[in-house]
Amino acid sequence: MIIAVEGIDGAGKNTLVRAVAERLAAETLAFPRYEVSAPAQLARAALNGMMGDLADSAYGMASLFALDRAGAKSLLDAYVDAPDTLLILDRYVASNAAYTSARTGDDAAVRWVAELEFSTLGLPTPDLQILVDTPPEQARERAQRREASDASRARDRYERDLDLQEATYRAYAELAEAQWVSPWVRAADAQTIIQAVQAVK
Repeated sequence: MIIAVEGIDGAGKNTLVRAVAERLAAETLAFPRYEVSAPAQLARAALNGMMGDLADSAYGMASLFALDRAGAKSLLDAYVDAPDTLLILDRYVASNAAYTSARTGDDAAVRWVAELEFSTLGLPTPDLQILVDTPPEQARERAQRREASDASRARDRYERDLDLQEATYRAYAELAEAQWVSPWVRAADAQTIIQAVQAVK
């Protein structure tokens, strides 16, 4: 099974992914893969103002994030075919759909992302998607505290843009309401996520 944990920056995804993975003896993978993926590294550079006007292009940035995931396709596919395995993702395709839709204000961006990542690039659909239901203001405060305590966690262009975070939160909520691509659950704690995963299994 592949479980995707989604949410805006500062929502607490990483903390929940680690807690759930420990309880369920699951493997984890976080996107973007900044340490190993050239497309992800280019996206990070753009978000930190080092790639000219690349970050201004919602579709350009979405393509880089999609190519990052495509680079992990063989790993993702292994969890589709292997019995009794569980992979929990910290962000997946819905992240691209929510952010691109929020940046463009165009619902067609959601369909474009699905076509690009699931059809053109052939990425597997997740078995369950979890929206970490943290309000934007609370998420912003967490991101600010994280930045203050760890210089390596400085907020990028997306994380500093509160309007974008609020629009992305609304876009995520719409994806969850529509049960986009696969089943969704909204959750704010590890136990709720564990129960949702066990129900799907």
